[in-house]
Amino acid sequence: MTAPEAARTRRSASGRLGRRLRLGRTLVARRWRQSLQFRALAVALSLTALAFFVTGSFLSHQIADRLFSDRLEQVLAGASADFEDVQASFDASDAADRDELQALAASTLGALSTDGSDAQRRWILVPMDYTSGQALIPAQSQSPWMTSSTVPPELQERLAAQDGVYWQPASVPMSENGDEVPVIVVGTVVELQQNARYGLYLVYDFSDPQRTLDAMHAVLLLSVVVLLLLVGAIVWYVTREVVRPVTSTARVAELLAEGDLGVRMPVSGAHEVARLARSFNRMADSLQEQIVQLEQLSSMQQTFVSDVSHELRTPLTTVRMAAEVLFNAREDFDPVNRRSAELLYHQVDRFDAGAARLEVANVELFSVIQDVVEAAAPLAVSSGSVITVRSGLTRCTVQGDPRRLERILRNLVVNALEHGEGRPVEVVVAEADAVVAVAVRDHGIGMTEEEAEKVFNRFWRADPARARTTGGTGLGLAIATEDTRLHGGRLDVWGAPGEGACFRLTLPRVQGRRLGPEDPSPLPLPPAAAELPERAGTTPTGTLVLVPGPAEPAGPGTGPDGAAAGDRAGDPPAADPVPASGPQTAAPAPEEPAAGRPAQAPGAAPPGGAAAGGAGPQAPVRADGPAGPRP
Repeated sequence: MTAPEAARTRRSASGRLGRRLRLGRTLVARRWRQSLQFRALAVALSLTALAFFVTGSFLSHQIADRLFSDRLEQVLAGASADFEDVQASFDASDAADRDELQALAASTLGALSTDGSDAQRRWILVPMDYTSGQALIPAQSQSPWMTSSTVPPELQERLAAQDGVYWQPASVPMSENGDEVPVIVVGTVVELQQNARYGLYLVYDFSDPQRTLDAMHAVLLLSVVVLLLLVGAIVWYVTREVVRPVTSTARVAELLAEGDLGVRMPVSGAHEVARLARSFNRMADSLQEQIVQLEQLSSMQQTFVSDVSHELRTPLTTVRMAAEVLFNAREDFDPVNRRSAELLYHQVDRFDAGAARLEVANVELFSVIQDVVEAAAPLAVSSGSVITVRSGLTRCTVQGDPRRLERILRNLVVNALEHGEGRPVEVVVAEADAVVAVAVRDHGIGMTEEEAEKVFNRFWRADPARARTTGGTGLGLAIATEDTRLHGGRLDVWGAPGEGACFRLTLPRVQGRRLGPEDPSPLPLPPAAAELPERAGTTPTGTLVLVPGPAEPAGPGTGPDGAAAGDRAGDPPAADPVPASGPQTAAPAPEEPAAGRPAQAPGAAPPGGAAAGGAGPQAPVRADGPAGPRP
């Protein structure tokens, strides 16, 4: 195999190993995230292994220290006694030449070899000074494979510097061609004769304490492995008993979420898990009952709508036949009744066809708002609320269906009075280049975010047990939403518990353009109503008061288009101007009946005593009395 091939083989093997390691790490991480039992087992084993490691290290250190200390004390005591005996033998001898000294050293040190007190001991005799001119015996040892190089140089240097008994650990073979074993080399300085200094070293075998320590380490390691297996088995069993009910609970919860309402948890015993299972089953029973009740309620609502639709079909057919008769004979009627017959026929025809079509016209919003506020005045009196219309505008025109716009605003105002808790209700109007907005703000009980998400649902009521003064089935806001959609607008809601709620209607000025979520509204939600001037309002007795704009004079004047400020566009001028001396009852001119409203007799004042549209009267105008509900 060439060198490049070998390199590619090594890289391939390294790549496979890396992929396997990454795969194993991924599997472990996934198991860690998904299995509570695996996590508990891994944590328990890790902590147990750490505890065993710390404890084993401490015990090993203590045992080794005790074995070594005891053996070292024994060795030092024996070595000191042997050194004294050798030095006493040398001092008692009168040998003078080399042969005699050699014989003296051989006999004295030979006695150490035959001493049975420590068979695992070797001696080495090394001259301290090779430069003296005396006749010295050479270095010699008990075993031929031990020489002066066996003695650690640090120990030799220490003896040369200072007399005493010193020791140092080392590793040397204690038998010929044997392996190195741990030993302790103990040395001191002896004088063979005057000025003949030699280093005497005793090498003690410490393999027995090391073998004892190794055996202790093996026992400790085996004990740790066995204990880890036992702890792992115990933790696995305990966590299995604890996690299994949790796993069963998760499985049952998933089945419930998927729609299987009949599944339940098995219950056995009286412990915490059993209580959890019973509580979970009771919760599942309650959910099932509530869902069944909701399904029954939905079925009842659908049946109710179907029955009402069916029951209305027969009278609607009768009304349609009567409307056709009147429509066919309209040429014989006076203009007012002729127009009423035409309206009746077209209205019934539209309802019978089931089509939701807009009758688009230019609508003056302030006129519609004043009609709605005037009609809601009795409800405001009974609820203790005061309705205020605020805006920086005096006129605001939009293309739309007057009847549907009035229905939207009537639903919003009545809803605000119902939930306003007797506090003020504010109607705020603003406009931009292409859109207009009307916000109805109350300061009553408010609503949560969850309730705000459901408030436009059909048949939904925030508090079905709450007493109502106008009845209701939860369809008013749903109808207002549908009417807003037909106009291409948007109906938004804001609410906070204890702070009230605000509904904001945003409409395009011109029909045919639909507002999107990115189109801003001229009014924030909720609007800063207190910063805008007041345009109209009700008194605590239900009287509707109209306030002139800041640019209008206190006496008679004209609007921007040259008409009297209290007149609708296209109406004939009023017979007499309103005096500036104080609040007076307006005497508006007769007007043509608007689509969807009853015809008004000539000379009769409209409800509220003021023109229903326009930029506002010349001076504050009061109605003749508390406003009643409009037909």
